[in-house]
Amino acid sequence: MSEIPEGLVRAREEFLSLVQSVRPELHRYCARLTGSVIDGEDIVQDTLAKALYALSLSPEVPVLRPWLFRIAHNTALDFLKRHSHRLTDPSDDMDALVDPREVDPVHDPLALSLALRAFLTLPVTQRCAVILKDVLDHTLEQCAVTMETSVPAVKAALVRGRAALRAGANEPPDAHEQARASEVLARYVALFNAGEWDGVRALVGEDCRLDLVGKSQRSGRAVGMYFARYEREFVTLRVGMLDGQLALGAYLEGAILPRYWVLVEVRDGAVRAIRDYRYVSYIAEGASFAQG
Repeated sequence: MSEIPEGLVRAREEFLSLVQSVRPELHRYCARLTGSVIDGEDIVQDTLAKALYALSLSPEVPVLRPWLFRIAHNTALDFLKRHSHRLTDPSDDMDALVDPREVDPVHDPLALSLALRAFLTLPVTQRCAVILKDVLDHTLEQCAVTMETSVPAVKAALVRGRAALRAGANEPPDAHEQARASEVLARYVALFNAGEWDGVRALVGEDCRLDLVGKSQRSGRAVGMYFARYEREFVTLRVGMLDGQLALGAYLEGAILPRYWVLVEVRDGAVRAIRDYRYVSYIAEGASFAQG
């Protein structure tokens, strides 16, 4: 196998150093567009690969930040189309005339408190506008450049997107189901930390899906084998909030901060899905985890 020329390696390292400061912001945008911190990171890496290639063909270096956001925006839209995420024609929600007084010149704080999945309820153009303006605090003009549209169109998407998010936030949750799920999750953590593996496995539904992110996937009875490795390790789970949703932080012996996290989905009194991020722990640097 031929080696990569030293010049190309050096150019890549210089480019990654150049974009280091904007990369976390790109990830926040892409993660909220897709509803996944993992998919968001994949899109960022794809974005940077495209940008590096484009720079190699161009005699001039563009203004970096807005250029990278445009590439990330279009790369994310391509991802959403390929994976059949909710996507609408831009004309569906961006052509309406909007009174400028209806658009707050500063960001809407509600968007900062919402879980990633909340944004997936919005048509994609509304989603883009709200995330850029209210999460990343871009100006209306910067939003328009990234989305390759007009400021009035951004305002229209903002008004509709904010209204939809407020309506969703005001919907009363199913308190009984939430309480039941919280009880199962607490019992899962207690049994896991006590090393009572038969009890842990008893909480796992027969239709459970396991995703060892970046490694493998299993389902059904095969999920039970997943705990065998944890039987040989000293890992403690603690319940917390990850980007607005309940998650389990995985702490190694003596650690103050979680090494990675695990998402456990509970329905009808049983564990139905597990997403374990131990093999992509680097992504923890771009997410917010607060122990509950």
